[in-house]
Amino acid sequence: MSAVFCFSVHSEPSPSALPRVLEVFAHKGYVPDRCHSRLEGRDGQELSIEVQLAGLEPAEAGRLAKRLARIVTVNTVLWSEKKQCVERSSPSSSC
Repeated sequence: MSAVFCFSVHSEPSPSALPRVLEVFAHKGYVPDRCHSRLEGRDGQELSIEVQLAGLEPAEAGRLAKRLARIVTVNTVLWSEKKQCVERSSPSSSC
């Protein structure tokens, strides 16, 4: 199974923020598996953009995160590899 990387981008609520974030992925030929955005904070003072992308190497995910952080309106970029839960063979185990 290929790795899935999750990117959490927090930006000023600018109309150009979402297209600029997605452009980072498009520039490299990637189509995100999932993308979600919403206004957060008091009076919508921050735009939160969540992107998931499968099939990346960790080094490439790090390069994408650095490019995202250089976007003018972006304040914070968090990224991580999504881990898969592996269940034990006993029926009482849980994740």
